[in-house]
Amino acid sequence: LMSPYRSIVSAEAVWDHVTMADRELAFKAGDVIKVLDASNKDWWWGQIDDEEGWFPASFVRLWVNQEESTMVETVEGASPSPSEVQNGHAEASPSSSDCLCLGQTVQNRDQMRANVINEIMSTERHYIKHLKDICEGYFRQCKKRRDMFNDDQLRVIFGNIEDIYRFQMGFVRDLEKQYNTEEPHLSEIGPCFLEHQDGFWIYSEYCNNHVDACMELSRLMKDGRYQHFFEACRLVQQMIDIAIDGFLLTPVQKICKYPLQLAELLKYTVQEHSDYRYVAAALAVMRNVTQQINERKRRLENIDKIAQWQASVLDWEGDDILDRSTELVYTGEMSWIYQPYGRSQTRVFFLFDHQMVLCKKDLIRRDILYYKGRMDMDRYNLVDAVDGRDDDFNVSVKNAFKLSNKDSDEIHIFLAKKLEEKLRWLKAFHEERKMVQEDEKIGFEISEYQKRQAAMTVRRMTKQKGHRSVPPGYPPPMDPMNPGQYLVGDGMEQSEFEFPEPERCKSPFWQSFSRLTPFRK
Repeated sequence: LMSPYRSIVSAEAVWDHVTMADRELAFKAGDVIKVLDASNKDWWWGQIDDEEGWFPASFVRLWVNQEESTMVETVEGASPSPSEVQNGHAEASPSSSDCLCLGQTVQNRDQMRANVINEIMSTERHYIKHLKDICEGYFRQCKKRRDMFNDDQLRVIFGNIEDIYRFQMGFVRDLEKQYNTEEPHLSEIGPCFLEHQDGFWIYSEYCNNHVDACMELSRLMKDGRYQHFFEACRLVQQMIDIAIDGFLLTPVQKICKYPLQLAELLKYTVQEHSDYRYVAAALAVMRNVTQQINERKRRLENIDKIAQWQASVLDWEGDDILDRSTELVYTGEMSWIYQPYGRSQTRVFFLFDHQMVLCKKDLIRRDILYYKGRMDMDRYNLVDAVDGRDDDFNVSVKNAFKLSNKDSDEIHIFLAKKLEEKLRWLKAFHEERKMVQEDEKIGFEISEYQKRQAAMTVRRMTKQKGHRSVPPGYPPPMDPMNPGQYLVGDGMEQSEFEFPEPERCKSPFWQSFSRLTPFRK
C-alpha cells in the first residue's frame, strides 16, 4: 500500500543498540529515531536529539505519522534513495525502484519476520566469531604463559568459555540447516532452541563466575605487563578494538538477549505458521533459563553472609555450610523430640539446601547461638503428623511433623507453636527439595575459588571486630541481598534491581541472617 503524501519518517527502536564504533547511534528500546538516510538496506543514518550516527535497520520499526501511530514497514530490496530521505522526509514514488513502501495499518509480517530471522542469524555468526577470538586469541595464549597465569587464574578469568564455544557451534550448525536463504520468513528455527535447551544451562556457571573474572582482570591490569600482553593478543588475532573484559561480557549479554529475540520473532509469526508453536515454546524455555540463572546469581551473592553467620555460631563442628549449601530456605524456633523417647528440647533450626542446622540459644545472652548438630536432608523423608496421640513417641502432639531416616528407624518430631508456622515449615521443606533437584539438573555449585573468597571476607570482618570466637551482640543490620547487576529475562538485557534498606534496629545476628530466607508467609 503506497502512501500518497509526504510524511516524516521516524523509527521506534525495538531493541537496545549498544554501540561498537564511534559513528554508531546508541539507543534503547522505545526511543524514537529520525531517519535521515536509508539508502543502505542494512544500516541507516539517523538522529536522536543532537546525536547522529549509523544504526541497524532491523533494530527499528518505522512510523509514517507519529501522532496517528501508523506503522511503516520496509520491503526487502526497496529503500529510499538519499535524495528521497532528507531531514526526516520521504516521498513514495510508484515509478521509483528505490522507494520506501509504507503500510498505514497492515504490517508486512513476512518481511518483518524475515528481518528478525536475519538478525538472529547475523548475531549468531558474529557471536561465534567473538567466542573463537576469546578461546584462540586470549585463552590459548594465556595458557602458554605459565609465568603469568596459574590454573586458578585461568579458571576464574575464562570460566567454561570453551564449553560454551563448543555448544554454540553445534547450535549454530543446526540453525543454519533450518535457515531458508531464499525465503527467510519460512525458516523454522524454534525446534533448534528446544533441542538444545538443556545445553543453555552451561551459561549459568559462566555468568556466576563473571564478577570474579572482572575482579581478577582488574587486579592484573594494574600491572603494565598484563595490559601489554592482552593488547598484543588482540592485535595478533585481529580482533575489533574492544578490551578483553568487553569480549568476556558477550556470553552474559547473549544469553539475556535470546528471550528478547524470540519474543520479537513470535510477534511476527502468525499462528498458522509451522514454526509458531515451537517459537512460543522456545520463548518460554529461554525465559526460564535466564530467570534461573538470575536466581542462582542472587544466591551466590549471599554466600558471604552465610559464611559470616557460621563464624558467629559458637562451638561449630564438622564441615562448613558452604561445602554443600548455598541458600538459607527458612529458619525458626520449635520444640524437638528425638526417638527413642527423648525429652522435648527447644532449638533454633536453620534449613539450608541439603542440610538443617540445629542451634541452642545462650541462657543469658539470647542473641548468641551454640552449634548442636545438623541433619542431612538428603537422607530424610518428611511426614505430616496428625494432632493427638502419636504412636511413635507415645506423646500428645499438636502442629507437628516428622523427619524419618530413609536408611534406619531414626525419627525426629518437631512441634510448632501455631498451625501457620507448621504450614510454613512444610512448604519450606518442599521448596528445599525442589531447589536441590533443580541444582542437580544444571550442575549448580559453588566453586572452590568462591568458597575461599567468602572465607577471606569472614576472616577480614572478624579481624576488624577483634576477638574471633565471640560474635557481636548487636552487629550492623544486614541487607537481605546486595543490590547490583543481575541477569534478566523477559525482554531486558541488563538491569539493576534495588532492594530496600532494612530498618536499623538492634536485632541479634542470627535474626538478621534469617532475613536472607526467600521463603515467606
